[in-house]
Parts: sequence; C-alpha cells; structure tokens
Amino acid sequence: MKEIQGVKNPLIKELRKLQQKKYREKEGRYLMEGFHLVEEALRAKAPVELLLVTHKGLAEWGEWLDQQSVTRYLVSDEVMKSLSDLPTPPGIMGILTKTEAGKVDFTGRWLLLDRVQDPGNVGTMVRTADAAGFDGVVLGHGCADLYSTKVLRSTQGSQFHLPVVQRALPEVIEAFRSQKIPVYGTELNEAAKGFQEVAPTANVALVMGNEGQGVASEILALTDQNLYIPIYGQAESLNVGVAAGILMYHFRS
Repeated sequence: MKEIQGVKNPLIKELRKLQQKKYREKEGRYLMEGFHLVEEALRAKAPVELLLVTHKGLAEWGEWLDQQSVTRYLVSDEVMKSLSDLPTPPGIMGILTKTEAGKVDFTGRWLLLDRVQDPGNVGTMVRTADAAGFDGVVLGHGCADLYSTKVLRSTQGSQFHLPVVQRALPEVIEAFRSQKIPVYGTELNEAAKGFQEVAPTANVALVMGNEGQGVASEILALTDQNLYIPIYGQAESLNVGVAAGILMYHFRS
C-alpha cells in the first residue's frame, strides 16, 4: 500500500479540489467519507477509483480492506483532515466516479424536489424515499448537490439503492402526466387538499419544495392536485424532510 504523508502531495492537491462543486462537475469525480458509505458503495459495485485510509482506520478496518480489490493509499491524519469537512474525520475516504443515469422509467412512486437547498434535507429525503420503497428521486434545478459530502452523509448510502437523477421538473412532470400518473404538489393553501383525503396509489409523483418558499408557483400550476398536511399546534410549518416522510408513507399504506 502506497503511503502519503504530506498535504502538498500532487494527488492530494487534486483531490482537495473536489470539495468544490465546479471541480466535481469538471472532473466527474467526488469524495465520500466514512466506513458505512464506502462499504455501501463497494457493495453496490459503484465506480470507486481509490480509497484513502489513516493508520487508525487501517487498524480498525484492515481485514475488510484486504478483501477489497481497490487501489488504497495510507495517509496521515493531516492529509485526511485536509480533505474532510468534519472536525474529526472518520479515517477512511473513497474517491468515486460520477455516473450518469441512463434512460429512466418514470413509473411507480417518485419524489420530486424543487430547489431544496439544505444538504441535510436533500439527503434525508433520499434516504426516506429508499426506506418507504419509492422508485426514485428527481432533483430539480436549484437543489443541493447530490455529490457534496454533506448530502452524501445524510443519504447514508441510499443513493445506491434507487435512482436519484437531476432533471428539469416541468419535463419530468409532463412524463408522468402523459402516462396518467397523478402528480401532487405540496402547499399551505386553502385550495389544497388534505393528504388524508387522497387515496394511496401505486403510481404517483410527489413534489416537495424549497425550505422557505415552498414549491414554485409555476411548478404547482403543472400538478394535478396540491396537498397539505394539517398543523395542529402553533408551528407555522413542518420541516420539508418530515413532511416528505409523512406523504411518502401515506402513499405506501
């Protein structure tokens, strides 16, 4: 196993650029840190280019690493810290090649996200869609980058279990409606319908919106019906990830 001790190593300098979205898009690669995520990636046969591991990580996962046919580098704590955005890096990191989804079959149950900007919310909803047995997630324009380390940590590997694609929502909504699949938006509006009044269906698209502004009016205008979740207490609204979970599980009942 090759060893890298200094943060000025050419490979490390190149990998550090992947902390920025523009370089991830340019290079078609991204960083993923933490044993669970790396394990999920390899289990899913995702394109893992190489692994970086610290001495502590090697002591903890050395036996498992020996079973993986992936190029590995032993790095210093200083090197790992320079690549991580965590106060205490977990000791293992993967560098993966971004993969483009091919032709997507927009049938079944799908979650559509409109300008959801918080990485934790995006990742949580991908993970919840996986748990609820949804068939895929669409990230519309303005959403947090799926390949940021914060989003990836929140997904906990669920992006390897179902399609997560980036598309223009108007085009995707048209694809669902052309197949007579109902598309439901979400909004706090008297004209919207309580979600309990809508019967669960095997084919459905749910649109969740921006944390502060909700679903854009032009997107809401394309839906078949807009739903709301009753607020019984004094909170103005629910966190978008919580609301998405309630609705997704409703459509699984």
